[in-house]
Amino acid sequence: MAEQKVNEQKGVKGGELLFCGCTHWDAIGRRKVSPEHNLISPSRLRPLVGVNICFVAAGCASCHCVALDTEGRCYTWGRNEKGQLGHGDKITRDRPTVVSELSKHKIIRAGSGRSHTVVVTDDGLSFSFGWNKHGQLGTGSIRNEIEHSPVRCLVSEAKTTSCGADFTVWLTSVEGSSILTAGLPQYGQLGHGTDNEHNTKDSSVRLVYEPQPKPKAIAAFSGETIVKVACGSNHTVAVDTNGFVYTWGFGGYGRLGHREQKDEWVPRRVDGFTRQNVLPPDAVLSAGSLNSSCTAGGGQLYMWGKIKVTGDDWMYPKAQMDLSGWNLRCMDSGYMHHFVGADSSCISWGHAQSGELGYGPNAQKSSAVPKKVDILDGMHVLSVACGFSHSMIVVDRANVGDKLDQLEVYDGKISEEDNETSVTEKAPPKKATRKLAAAAKSKKRMKPSNDSSSDSGGGGDDENGHSDDDSEEGSNGQKAAAAGNGKK
Repeated sequence: MAEQKVNEQKGVKGGELLFCGCTHWDAIGRRKVSPEHNLISPSRLRPLVGVNICFVAAGCASCHCVALDTEGRCYTWGRNEKGQLGHGDKITRDRPTVVSELSKHKIIRAGSGRSHTVVVTDDGLSFSFGWNKHGQLGTGSIRNEIEHSPVRCLVSEAKTTSCGADFTVWLTSVEGSSILTAGLPQYGQLGHGTDNEHNTKDSSVRLVYEPQPKPKAIAAFSGETIVKVACGSNHTVAVDTNGFVYTWGFGGYGRLGHREQKDEWVPRRVDGFTRQNVLPPDAVLSAGSLNSSCTAGGGQLYMWGKIKVTGDDWMYPKAQMDLSGWNLRCMDSGYMHHFVGADSSCISWGHAQSGELGYGPNAQKSSAVPKKVDILDGMHVLSVACGFSHSMIVVDRANVGDKLDQLEVYDGKISEEDNETSVTEKAPPKKATRKLAAAAKSKKRMKPSNDSSSDSGGGGDDENGHSDDDSEEGSNGQKAAAAGNGKK
């Protein structure tokens, strides 16, 4: 999940939201998905056509989406087994739907975890909904394991938020408490010097990790002010007012940038961004499941961690030379894919199986190097967000002519009963929509496949754990054997 410089500017105008990737929300990461459920080219979403979207959120472990419009309305859609959409139920939604209980507030920021969502209002309040087993909702209690509707977080003067798989980070304007965390502490991703591990069995070993449901300021930053933050599945990246970069949490694959794979339980400064290479105020920051990224001096993009499915891990920040000279405005990272808005282009790369790179039907699925999304060339990208198997792009409607009208419009599911069908059409003929809907309703339900890795984009290396019971490594309180993990 990313902290993007475009979102820090006051009065950012909205644009058109485009989506690419998998729409079979309940199957993502669990079983093979039929190609008909994948939008392999950036498509408009019918309920949001013409709506001024200014911010999107979809964490690297998320199978649901959040979008905010310029009026402060919050839209959610996708998987909803833990109430992470905030609509008071567990019904999966294929169409963006306003969270009605937030309608009295103006929502300006949002974060999306694996099964929870957190939002921030313009007056510094924060609300959350979804899974709360590890205290990731920040309510101070885990008595209610699931919250289907928004509840207040114990945070004041909140400015923004970012979510890992099962933890949450808030930035506030409170002096001495500029960054707070809550949730699962298993790898030290909360930054409090412990993973809260203890054994619950006298006669055997059963390690659990005590949840932290009350947001707590990170003591290591009591004398610093954190201005940017991004969360991977189990690690955190932050930047202070001096432009120094800090990382902590799960160290596997070198995602912390410290030339080793050891977990870090307290924030540790990344050596590569000191002296003459501190981050400028308008830097872009991003964290994927297995990697981290930021722009430094001159706008150069640096990355570290597991950058490609094959090949060596980058144990410390290295310049992504393929993007040298580009003016990067926004970036986000999913499980193993990335999206960038730069100049008048949209660029993506990484491993993809569901069309989340947006290259279209006649192009490659994946790309080891940054590649333009040709259909969006010439469009000014305002914001991007990458989920577990999908991507969202917000583009400026100005100076694009009829390019947006040439994109497909995705209608989503027609009804609750039609549980696994959806239709896509060229805008705007409605007769074609009715015909497609009728044809879709006649299709049989897709049989689930035993190939649980085919849609996860990494099989055994997947840390996001989208199993049928939504259990994640460590989510049952037991230590998982994660590749590359180095215990302190």
